[in-house]
Amino acid sequence: MTMKTISVLLVDDEELVRAGMSAILGNSPDITVVGEASDGSEVVPLVRQLCPDVVVMDVRMPEVDGITATRELLASVPEPPRVLVITTFEHDDYVYEALKEGASGFLLKRSRPAEIVQAVRTVATGDSVLFPAVLRSLVSGRPRPDSRGVLARAQLTDREAEVLRLMAQGMSNAEIAEALFLGVQTVKTHVSSTLAKLGARDRTQAVVIAYESGFIEIR
Repeated sequence: MTMKTISVLLVDDEELVRAGMSAILGNSPDITVVGEASDGSEVVPLVRQLCPDVVVMDVRMPEVDGITATRELLASVPEPPRVLVITTFEHDDYVYEALKEGASGFLLKRSRPAEIVQAVRTVATGDSVLFPAVLRSLVSGRPRPDSRGVLARAQLTDREAEVLRLMAQGMSNAEIAEALFLGVQTVKTHVSSTLAKLGARDRTQAVVIAYESGFIEIR
């Protein structure tokens, strides 16, 4: 059986960071770095040219930051790649904004090589890379938009609500399936239904809505 190769575009204004990420990801037999960019302004043209599966995106860049680049990418490319944002700081407000714009997860630049590789694999399959404790900290104390109304109007079933809570814990579809004694395909169906009802682009946005609305209690 042929292994599918995950193509990656690296976006960071620091050449040393790009070189390190490229070396780490390039050592994995199922990941290929197809391009690099030093600023968010280069993202959309390169994505159209290279069609990567995942964009590893720095959130802080001097001209066009990762938030703006993520927003423009998801708005202008019909079938956009998944976006994994990277940051130096654990409690980075830029990360929160990037997640709201549609990034599939975030990762610290000091993460171990195995964690970086696994994060790319995870978002490539449609799952999210989230750290619940950090996300709670980022959401805590922020003015909440009409997320509570979104949850009320969504009318999630008990099972969908249960799946959303487990998504907020950072669980993958496989982990949720194991926890609820369900098939993975059944979980995927519940996730898809939950996203549709919430009007969320992906599971990351659904989790942000869950925290902002108070559906998931912030402690």
